[in-house]
Formats: sequence, structure tokens, C-alpha cells
Amino acid sequence: MIQILSALVLLQSAPSDVDQEPDATPSTQASIPACADEAYSAFDFWVGEWEVYPAGSDQKAAESRIERVSSGCVIRESWLPLSGADGTSISLLNAKTNRWEQIWVGSDGNRVEFAGGPVDGKMILTGFWPGVAGPGQDALIRMTYTANEDGSVRQFGEASTDQGITWQTAFDLIYRPKTGE
Repeated sequence: MIQILSALVLLQSAPSDVDQEPDATPSTQASIPACADEAYSAFDFWVGEWEVYPAGSDQKAAESRIERVSSGCVIRESWLPLSGADGTSISLLNAKTNRWEQIWVGSDGNRVEFAGGPVDGKMILTGFWPGVAGPGQDALIRMTYTANEDGSVRQFGEASTDQGITWQTAFDLIYRPKTGE
């Protein structure tokens, strides 16, 4: 009986996990990504509210909202075309590979993964896009994003059906800052 009472006294006097303060050790804090260094800002020039036009045209094709989310670690695009499938892209700097990755998901059910990074101040991402030009017409797509002096951004897309040996223009879009309506 004395052993049972001693055990109960020990249990009652032992601190419970609930009573203890949360562990705020540096190792816990280090697990939270610090996406503020320069490598994470390589695609910031694309962040904004945009009206999108085919290069050389004044006929608006879409609106696009590009924003930093998830504590600044992710760039999310909401693509809203005037016709056709809308979609969303998520772009991020993969902390393990130190490469930029983008996942595009369209309302047409397509999903495409791109990878790459900054080259001479431009963001270049490449990925295999099944059915990009119609059923059975798959292509490697290389997108080059360029910040222009006038504040616009050019998204130039090239397609290759021979594993990158030759490239043809697939799309050429200019993102202009959205004006008040």
C-alpha cells in the first residue's frame, strides 16, 4: 500500500507535458523557412496585378494576379483568360535543390511541372507539357520571363518536339501593370 501511495505522490508532483511551456529552441525555429534572402527574390519582378496581351497587340487576352504567399516562400499566379481554360501556377525555390520549380494546374485538368532558374536577370523554366498543342501533340516548353524597362514583363514560350534540339515560338505574352477601372 505504501508503494502505491508513493507512486501516486510521484505522479502528482511530476510536471505534465501540458504544464510545460512550448519548446522554443533554435532548432525548432530553424525549421521555419527563411525565404527572405536574395535567392528567393529572383522572380519578384513578376509579382503584381497584370493585364496580359499577345506581344505586338493591344487586344487583351487575360488578367493575371501574381502574389507572394506562404510567408513569402511561394509565388502564386491566378490566370484569368478572356476565353479558354483558366489556371493557377505555384512557383518556388526548392531549398534542397536550389532550383526554381513551377507547377501549372489548369481548369482543363492539365498539370505541368517546370524547373529552372534565373539566367542573366531572366527567369527560365522548362517542362514537358503533354497535349499542349492538342491530343497527342506533346512538347518540351521553355518559358523565359523578362522584366522590361517600362514595368511590363514578357513571358516568351518556345516549344520543342525533338527533345530540345530545335525550338519554335509557342506564345509571346506581355504582362502590363493593371490600370484602375
